[in-house]
Amino acid sequence: MEKLAVLAFLAYGLTVVAGALIAVLARSLVRALAGLILALFGVAGLYLLLSSPFLAFMQILIYVGAVGVIVFFAIMLTRPPAGAEEWTPRPAGRIVLALVSGAAPAVLLGWACWTYRPEASSTPASVEVTRLGEVLLGPYVLAFELISVVLFVAMAGAVLLGFERRRER
Repeated sequence: MEKLAVLAFLAYGLTVVAGALIAVLARSLVRALAGLILALFGVAGLYLLLSSPFLAFMQILIYVGAVGVIVFFAIMLTRPPAGAEEWTPRPAGRIVLALVSGAAPAVLLGWACWTYRPEASSTPASVEVTRLGEVLLGPYVLAFELISVVLFVAMAGAVLLGFERRRER
């Protein structure tokens, strides 16, 4: 059973990394969004491995669904006119610097996790959804509401940018 969990972790981890690479390396913003959505699906799978199906569902519902749609609208509403985008190759030095600066924290964190491994513990008891709702709407209500305000501002900003671009034409 442990080998199956390791295989699932590797599959979800590779999904996250593949989605992140697609998001970073894509020349098209729509393809980059598809990579981001793939990475977010992988994170939802990791939540499932952590025995947290509610968080996995919320990851898919909020981030993949709502945030993905908002980013898609922002891309479509702020798109430059056809032919305005010119792709120029990146210098090799910048690519190497990006790889080193991305790999350094990963290697450092991997080394720290491997060296200072905590003892294995059993899976904690599942938290009831009603209790989670009480906590979200109790002491964490401000953070919960601020997330919705941020999503609203992002969507309103995308619409305003789209209208400004159309007036300039």
